[in-house]
Amino acid sequence: MRWGIRYQLLVPLLALLLGVVGMAVWTAVASAQRARQQIETQMHDIANTINTVPFPHNLQTLKLIKGLSGAEFLLCDSHGRPWPDDRPLMTLAALPKTLPEPTEEVQDLHLGPPVDVNGKTYFCQGIRLGQEGMRTLYVFYPESLWRDALWGAIWPSLVFGTVGGLASLVLTVLVAQRLGRRIQEMERRTSLIAAGDFSPMPLEQRNDELRDLGRSVNEMAERLAQFQETVKKSERLRLLGQVSGGLAHQLRNGVTGARLAVQLHVKEANGQAPDESLEVALRQLALVEMHLKRFLDLGKAAELHREPCDMTALIEETAALLKPRCTHAGIELHWQPPTSNKELIVPGDRDQLRHLLLNVATNAIEAAGPGGWVNIGLQIADSRLQIDIIDSGPGPPPEVAERLFEPFVTGKPEGVGLGLAVAKQVAEAHSGSLTWGRKYDHTCFRIELPSIDIASGACVSRSENPTRARNASSSSME
Repeated sequence: MRWGIRYQLLVPLLALLLGVVGMAVWTAVASAQRARQQIETQMHDIANTINTVPFPHNLQTLKLIKGLSGAEFLLCDSHGRPWPDDRPLMTLAALPKTLPEPTEEVQDLHLGPPVDVNGKTYFCQGIRLGQEGMRTLYVFYPESLWRDALWGAIWPSLVFGTVGGLASLVLTVLVAQRLGRRIQEMERRTSLIAAGDFSPMPLEQRNDELRDLGRSVNEMAERLAQFQETVKKSERLRLLGQVSGGLAHQLRNGVTGARLAVQLHVKEANGQAPDESLEVALRQLALVEMHLKRFLDLGKAAELHREPCDMTALIEETAALLKPRCTHAGIELHWQPPTSNKELIVPGDRDQLRHLLLNVATNAIEAAGPGGWVNIGLQIADSRLQIDIIDSGPGPPPEVAERLFEPFVTGKPEGVGLGLAVAKQVAEAHSGSLTWGRKYDHTCFRIELPSIDIASGACVSRSENPTRARNASSSSME
């Protein structure tokens, strides 16, 4: 059975209200009884006074007692007839039609049954007078005075109890409706979140527990939105790995066969020097094969095969692989090896470092465009090996600049958005970093890697990745 919060609030308060009303009624009844007892006590006092105090029974005396008590009086003989016969001694405007049986004792005097006298209703009771013995004094108490006394006794309890109860009831209903609406709105927003709408809900101005709950719901929605985005990215990576796996495998087989055929042709050239175009074709086929291998390994945790890697040689190899593409597109590729004869060695996986350089350099070539230029520089800075790849392109669009290294984020219509993301992962896997920045209208990608001191064989870079400013600067940019 559903037990709503509105009813959980209303039912206890209604029970309390019923208790208040019941107490008010009980107080009113008790007050009415006390008012009746006070009137009967007043009549007892009058009867005692008449019985014990000797004073003449005449009209002036009865009128005096009437002024003090508010009651009417009639003096009768022992047979219940008005006395004296010729002119009855009474304060009434007329004689009553019937009279009740008188009582003998004062303590037995109570408000008797109602008696109608000349259109007015009185409570009548008679008491035998002890002094004369043969006379009876009838006391007529006006019903209007009794009602006034009764109402004066019970109205405070009834009025305050009823008004207070109704006010409490109205206030409870209003509060319950307000809380009910807020809880229903909370339920509606959580249903929208369950349906995939993670927009934040507006918070109430009143600072209470429901506002705190709404703030927690908004935080939950924000985290769910982040989780959903992460799941989407993971799903796209998984689907890309599944789709590209079979295709890349077939393409790699074809590329491997083509490369073997060219190598066999060079071997059968009877010792003659191979044509330069064949060397270029072999390098390009090797590059395509490496890219296909990376597609096949997409989504897998790559194991690093660390060994000392000469970065000068790797950059020269990368420049040789990319030079035909730059020549074809009319892009100038500048690579100036360091003037020092000292080898710049990095501990790492040669294939992955080569892929890191190819991805960043390829991105720079595509950004420079026809007629542009790309510069590659290598140096030691701040005890770390630093590679700057600068291009003359306009830089990434503002809408993707903040998320340039995230998967599937690209400003190119034909781009996939994986090159820089993979490059950053490779750099961080080698305890390095990959950052970028704009300076002098040029774009610079900076790769920082730990280096090895050849003399001691020890790594001279810091073990942790330093925090770098995104606006990289280099001597080759100035």
